Formats: sequence, C-alpha cells, structure tokens
Amino acid sequence: MFEKQAVIDFFNKLAPGWDAGQILNAGNINTILDNAGVYASRSVLDVACGTGVLVPWYLEREVASVTGVDISPEMVRIGRSNHQYPQISFVLGDIEELSFDQQFDCVVVFNSFPHFPKPERLISKLARLLKPGGSLTIAHSMSLEQINQHHSGSASKVSIGLMPADELAEIVCKYLEVTVSIDNDEMYQVVGVKR
Repeated sequence: MFEKQAVIDFFNKLAPGWDAGQILNAGNINTILDNAGVYASRSVLDVACGTGVLVPWYLEREVASVTGVDISPEMVRIGRSNHQYPQISFVLGDIEELSFDQQFDCVVVFNSFPHFPKPERLISKLARLLKPGGSLTIAHSMSLEQINQHHSGSASKVSIGLMPADELAEIVCKYLEVTVSIDNDEMYQVVGVKR
C-alpha cells in the first residue's frame, strides 16, 4: 500500500513533461469513449484527469461539460492553463473525499486505475456520482500486460497493478450493470451502467 502524499509527489514531478510523454492511440480512445457513452450533451466526470489529455476528444464529441479531478496540484495547474474552455473545469482533490452538488452522465477513469489502492471503495463512490442510466468506465489504451509492465518501474511505488478485466467486472457488478469487459492485446475497459 502507498500513501496519498507519495502519489501527489510522484505526479507533481511528472506534470511538466506529462503531455509530451503521452502516447495516445486515437482509435482505442474513440472506442473507449464510444463504449462509455461519451457523446454530445453529456456531462463527464474525468477522474485522475492529469493535465486533461482527453479534453480534445471530449470537445470533439461536443459534451455539455467536463469536470476533471486530480490529486496533483501541478497536473491541475497545467490542465487549467492548457484547456480554458467554458465547459471544462478542473478540481484539485482526492475524488474519494470530494463532494459534488450534481451527478454525471459519464464517469471516466482513464489510464489511472492502478493508482487507487482500494478499488472497490473507489467504484462504490463513483457509482453514487452517476445519474440513472449513467456509465462508469475504467479503461486503458494499452493492454493489461503493457500497463503492468509500465508500472513495474518507477511507478511501482504508487501502483497496485491492474487486475484482469473479469476480476474488475466482478467488483463493478456489485454496484452497476456491466455492459463492456475488454481485456485484449490492444486495450482494457470495463463499463458499468447505473440502472
């Protein structure tokens, strides 16, 4: 297990070069967002949003709003600086401790799930933030093996590793109806819908 401050320090240090270091597969991201029901007029909560790497995709899909949440002050600072759009906002804080005065159509946890040490606690919280009919997606634009290999280096101190999608689906189905479970050589995604 790891401390919250270790995660904050780790990502604050990476934040200045974060965008330049991203390798994003547009096809996989579009598939992930299609499966997640992210489209025009929807409200999105982007959990562990970093600098807002998915913002261009959200804008292209003409979502109504995006609330990006991240625990790293530097990630949020850069996100706010880079994405000054009226429908995009960034919130600094721990998603498990924050309160919102609204529910969302879509909650997206992209390329960050292994950095949450208590997965079921996170899923339980995120399920409560969904509108009826809303979707939670936990996804990576790489395979399980690629993610775990990537996190075996310097990120190992702030990562629990990524579980197989079927194991994650077993947790998600306690709170939501699982509609997508993908765990292949290209990508990883589990989607749950609030019925």
